[in-house]
Amino acid sequence: MKAILVIMDSVGIGTAPDSAAYGDAGASTLPHLAAAAGPLVAPTFQKLGLGNIPGLLPQKESINGVPPCEAPLASFGAMRELSDGKDTITGHWEIAGLEVNPGFHSFPPTNSFPPDLIAAFEEQTGRKLIGNKAASGTAIIEELGEEHLRTGALICYTSADSVFQIAANEAIVPVPELYRYCEIARKLCDPLRVGRVIARPFVGTNASNFKRTEHRRDFSYQADEPTVLERLTAAGIPVYAVGKIEDIYCHRGITESNHTGNNQTSQEAVTLWTKEKKDGLIIANFIDTDMLYGHRRDPDGYARCIERIDKWLEGYLPLLGEDDMLILTADHGNDPTYKGTDHTREYVPLLVYRPGRPGVNLGIRKGFFDIAQSLAKFFGIPALPRGASFIAYT
Repeated sequence: MKAILVIMDSVGIGTAPDSAAYGDAGASTLPHLAAAAGPLVAPTFQKLGLGNIPGLLPQKESINGVPPCEAPLASFGAMRELSDGKDTITGHWEIAGLEVNPGFHSFPPTNSFPPDLIAAFEEQTGRKLIGNKAASGTAIIEELGEEHLRTGALICYTSADSVFQIAANEAIVPVPELYRYCEIARKLCDPLRVGRVIARPFVGTNASNFKRTEHRRDFSYQADEPTVLERLTAAGIPVYAVGKIEDIYCHRGITESNHTGNNQTSQEAVTLWTKEKKDGLIIANFIDTDMLYGHRRDPDGYARCIERIDKWLEGYLPLLGEDDMLILTADHGNDPTYKGTDHTREYVPLLVYRPGRPGVNLGIRKGFFDIAQSLAKFFGIPALPRGASFIAYT
């Protein structure tokens, strides 16, 4: 028996009750991008019951092109995040059974990094820091990339998330060297409880042709409690990680990893392991929705990306056996029609497909950690400290 957990990065489904506290009042990723760039052509999602979820939420916003299904193949619901944050680490950690309260430390938008942190970083890396502000990753490379090429100074920036990001041209700073700088930054950021240090390598010779590469790597804060991944592997149940999952969980609780850099290779990896592995958890992050389209405020690109996931699902679902379980969800929102370029605080979708079993209404779940609790129940390991399993209903 296998469980496959696919986290569609940033695919929120409706405004969270506390969204205004995060500056995100009214943000609603799926309904808004479908209204702007739809109707979505997503027949597989529709059959699974994605269109049934908005009816559970207070706003009841429909998804253009994905109406409710009378007899959905999957159980459907929405999850409300209880941790303080709207970032990748917070969302993924809560999905894995943890609660992040208080939230990770975030930096101010200008003069972001404390002087003592900058001084220590420059001394230990031997390179100057430029940037030191909140910015879009593509925009700051365009702004400062040529200065970086001239001087060798590292482009360091943050966002609304708890991140210290380092961008460098691969011709100036080889990727292994950039990773070493990130490891230095990780240690310096630990006392502040910064969620992630992120390597952002790019190529190109001037602002007109700079392009980020897929050699990105995340250096995450270490959790002080075991996740469901660690609990599974400790019980002898293998965990197979796809995409940036290994970085998000600090390489803990993972039997084997394929660090893919885009949705297509991630989908190929999930498909291959579903065919090859007889049991265990396959957990994947599909990054394109967030990285390529959410942050860049591209609703049309986001919509087409959802449609490509739908097409992959059409061919993937027949691979699942009667003892398998597929969970589709997200870690936060990133409404491509909303102001700014940051993540948005939202409900996330929950679809649970078990071949041959009818879908049921799972309602609004209080905490992403219901997934971890359900995985514990599915695999027969002791219950986790948080969450309510939906396995009894599916």
